[in-house]
Order: sequence, then structure tokens, then C-alpha cells
Amino acid sequence: MTNVTPAGATPDNVALQATSSNVLDRSALNLLGIFGPTDALRALVRLPDGQIRQVEAGQKLSWGQIVGIDATGVIVLKNGRTGRIDIPGS
Repeated sequence: MTNVTPAGATPDNVALQATSSNVLDRSALNLLGIFGPTDALRALVRLPDGQIRQVEAGQKLSWGQIVGIDATGVIVLKNGRTGRIDIPGS
């Protein structure tokens, strides 16, 4: 059995590093995180309508298409133009 001890308050410096205000543009596609093996990375994105989706390279969304994913961002194709979206704060 594991002993569980109650956690104390979060130190101010940790809270400041773990949270950011007004980072997401709620009217755009936002990248929340990247995960998986390097040869099959997936991304967690927030769509402009507020839905959270797990996506992979080549996947089509109503918003556009995920063209590629690397360790720091995703490349998207929308209306014939490609763009890069990086993880906020990176």
C-alpha cells in the first residue's frame, strides 16, 4: 500500500511557469501538445469551435488538413496555403 501525503500549496514560481493567460486564439486552430513515437507523432489540437481533437499527419478536418507534425509544431493546409502552428509559449 502507498502512503499518500497531502500536497501543500503550489509555490508562486511554479504556478507562474505552469499557467499563461490569453495564449490561445479561440477563433483559430490551436496546438495543445504533441505525443507519440518520433516516426508516428500525433497532436492534440483545439478547433475554432472549441472541440479538442487528436490528429495525425494527413488527417483532414473541416478546418483544413494536417500536413505534418514534428517535435515542436504542426504544418497545416487551409485554403491552398500552408502554415505552421507551434505549441504556445515554446
